[in-house]
Amino acid sequence: MTELVNDASRQIWEKDLRHNLHPFTEFPTFKEKGALIIESGEGNNIKDSNGQTYLDAVGGLWCTNIGLGNEEMAETIAKQVKKLAYSSIFTDMSNEPAAELAATIAALTPGDLNRVHFATGGSTAVDSAFRLVHYYQGCQGKPDKIHVIARHQAYHGSTYAAMSLGRKKSDRTSQFHFITDIIHHITGPDIYRAPDGMNEDEYCDYLVKEFEGKIAEIGPEKVGGFIAEPIMGAGGVLVPPKDYLKRIRNICRTHDILYISDEVVTGFGRLGHWFASESVFNIIPDIITSAKGLSSGYLPISATIYSDRIHQVISEGHGNGYFPHGFTYSGHPVCCVAALKNIEIIERENILQNVRDVGQYFGEQLDALKELPLVGDVRGMGLMRCVENVMNKQTRECFPEEIQIGKRISDAAEELGLLVRPVGHLNIMSPGLTLNHTEVDEIVSKLGTAILKVNTELKNEGWNPC
Repeated sequence: MTELVNDASRQIWEKDLRHNLHPFTEFPTFKEKGALIIESGEGNNIKDSNGQTYLDAVGGLWCTNIGLGNEEMAETIAKQVKKLAYSSIFTDMSNEPAAELAATIAALTPGDLNRVHFATGGSTAVDSAFRLVHYYQGCQGKPDKIHVIARHQAYHGSTYAAMSLGRKKSDRTSQFHFITDIIHHITGPDIYRAPDGMNEDEYCDYLVKEFEGKIAEIGPEKVGGFIAEPIMGAGGVLVPPKDYLKRIRNICRTHDILYISDEVVTGFGRLGHWFASESVFNIIPDIITSAKGLSSGYLPISATIYSDRIHQVISEGHGNGYFPHGFTYSGHPVCCVAALKNIEIIERENILQNVRDVGQYFGEQLDALKELPLVGDVRGMGLMRCVENVMNKQTRECFPEEIQIGKRISDAAEELGLLVRPVGHLNIMSPGLTLNHTEVDEIVSKLGTAILKVNTELKNEGWNPC
């Protein structure tokens, strides 16, 4: 536990330890150390209850895109709270911010993705997309076409359907149960760990063939949807082989399989575009899920965006004219106003261009870390980056899980005033989109120092990383 500077700080820490079940809590570590209590934030920096400042290279959770403490955003939210703090949009009611935001999002999305279903976060957006696949296929008179294919190493959220669609090994604890009868998984596109001897093109062929084989195994008449992040986020910032997503998309179209592009992370600027599907990977999906950057984390909101073609089927097809799905806070007027202001700020301040410029610089500077011990791979795009740490750089062998190499490095970085996210043997970075060159240099310098410190510690403990 960090030494706390006063009784008030200690009381907050103790209340949190005593009563707060954190998402993805690691019980042994948490019981010993408790939580780092964050007190304030401005721009890309946060301050803890001890007064220690950190450069947040995690961006909250991929979401503080315009930075913290934006006065214009705060004023906009406060004004809407006074005007209309809440209004349901169930059935035949709506509110002005929800209508305006739906139209604004439709104008930013590719192709005919002009229909928007609001929810509260990435998990509920994915659940909505999952249910929409079933509803759409049912309205077409295809009630058996309800199977959905996803990928290993994916993370799509933590609600029941979303976690079942995801397939990160660490999330598959035996105490939880998952949907296994109609959800199937294929290999995630991890180029760094492609089978020996395969180049990128051969690996792409291998992945596409596996997808075709899975469809044939299930039966194309039963497969209703496919879900993929353009770049896999929490699974390791896995950038797919060239044309992989485009080829998968074409196969989906052939078999009337709805393609869901999970842009909860990549949407609203992380790769320097409003959405990555078409602008970066040249595909137009049937459905896009989004959250995080939609409001830059100021308020919880998400959007499942789908095509006019789907809407025509579900509104005029074989259904009963009733869509029984939604949430109390769908289209929440205050959240919608925050999202509208967020989009306005991103556009007005040319933040997408900043991501393209600074993101390239970030990648170039991080590449220098490949020369350090422990670093097996450095990868990513825009402001979405990852360092993969290994015990043997030649064989790519990882440290045993109990070493917690990613956590040790992130702890060392934290001592230096830098937050990076540990995920197993990885350190992931997704800083705010207002990041500048000076902040990039600070991230790379402190992360490099942390890696060297941990390498020395491991050698002193008898390990021999090479």
